[in-house]
Amino acid sequence: MAATLQGKRIAFLAADGVEEVEYVQPREAVETAGATAELVSLKPGSIQSFNHLDHSKTYDVDVTVDKADAAGYDALVLPGGVANPDFLRGDADAVRFVKAFFDAGKPVGVICHGPWTLIEADVVRGRRITSWPTLRTDLTNAGATWVDEECVTDGNLTSSRKPDDLPAFCAAITKTFTAS
Repeated sequence: MAATLQGKRIAFLAADGVEEVEYVQPREAVETAGATAELVSLKPGSIQSFNHLDHSKTYDVDVTVDKADAAGYDALVLPGGVANPDFLRGDADAVRFVKAFFDAGKPVGVICHGPWTLIEADVVRGRRITSWPTLRTDLTNAGATWVDEECVTDGNLTSSRKPDDLPAFCAAITKTFTAS
């Protein structure tokens, strides 16, 4: 793959409970394409990832969200996992950080349960989006049009349903992030 994201800085916003593969594979995809990826989280130190319901590896946090500035990033990725986005949507700094990307028109990629944080930031209204199926009602109630598709790009927002969709998701965010 050509280094299409050379010089771009991509934020990965995640907390304890992140689905490991939904963090690792998109990060590898953007780094392979030449981007610098940084893990932004709620607290310093490291976060605990999961493989479904089992503990997996920990990952070092680069910057806490209360100190991170969305203006310094070219794009944002929100991995899923059930606990991760629930922790993020309950944190005012995380919600403000996410909303800042939308306010600036920057590209955002989200997968699985990640849209919970988008709902809290009130940025899904009028958008076409996919997610883990159990978020359908939440997204519909927040004003989005939910679809059951592998990968959906609506303007600057790219979404996918689950780990099986990662090849399509990684290709789509790399393309969308390159175009920005």
